[in-house]
Amino acid sequence: MRLTGTSVDLNLAVALAALLEERNVTRAGERVNMSQPAMSAALARLRGHFGDELLHRTGRGYDLTPLGAELLPAVRQALAAAEVALGHRTDFDPATSSRHFTVALSDYAVTVLAEPLLGALAAVAPRVVVDLEPLPPAGSDLPSHLARCDLMVGPLGYGLPGRRTVVFRDHFVCIVAAGHPRLRDGRLTLADLGEMSHAALGSGGMDGTPADRLLTELGVRRHVEVTVQALLPLPVAVAGTDLCAFVPHRLAQRCRDQLGLAIAEVPFPPPELIEAAHWHPARADDPALTWLRDLIVSLRGTDARRSR
Repeated sequence: MRLTGTSVDLNLAVALAALLEERNVTRAGERVNMSQPAMSAALARLRGHFGDELLHRTGRGYDLTPLGAELLPAVRQALAAAEVALGHRTDFDPATSSRHFTVALSDYAVTVLAEPLLGALAAVAPRVVVDLEPLPPAGSDLPSHLARCDLMVGPLGYGLPGRRTVVFRDHFVCIVAAGHPRLRDGRLTLADLGEMSHAALGSGGMDGTPADRLLTELGVRRHVEVTVQALLPLPVAVAGTDLCAFVPHRLAQRCRDQLGLAIAEVPFPPPELIEAAHWHPARADDPALTWLRDLIVSLRGTDARRSR
């Protein structure tokens, strides 16, 4: 892709970045001080240059075409290099920005981060839009997804590419129905875990949780009777049955009373769960993304206090 030369000048590259990030002609024009007709003309010229729509309508809004998603990190990188060369760097002001972010999260990260994140945005960045979407399934083209998203928040061990920083930590606990006959003083033995039926993530979920891997290392051969494709349904699968499952501690606390569950003590240290934010290296110097990433990381303490 060329962003310089006779066909695409730097001003048009700026318009391209605004269009791909905002996914809205009006907002993109406001961001770079161009009228809507001028921005529409720029979009038409860019579509002709690339031979692609770049933006396509989805319902009431627009989404990026595959080429548009592929171009976005390269455009950002090119503009960042131009700013360095010219000795100029545009600051990001969350109070006035209308930046449009896309963040893919694991189902569990959504339960921890969504509420505090949306509250923080309403307070300090009322015009910023953040689309929350699920992480792509294991085995999919994760680098392509990372190129399209601003951030991907998921557990370490999922195979997410790019640069990363830890967002929050938790640990796995074993849950059973309250009053389960195998519970003795609230405890389960390794023999119990080997003889009981389990609910667990299926092949469409993560490639084994830290709890799954630790049980294998300890020689526990599980009888998996029920499989689900995400962590959130596991407490529901266990409620009112003789099953057991290993889920994050915060999730177990939230569901324990409503679903009539008990958290069983087990004879080994609790396996740790680490959720991290991942981003494309081309966006490492994007001040807006740095702000969002720092905001999300700051929220890990919010949920930890709420869960006590």
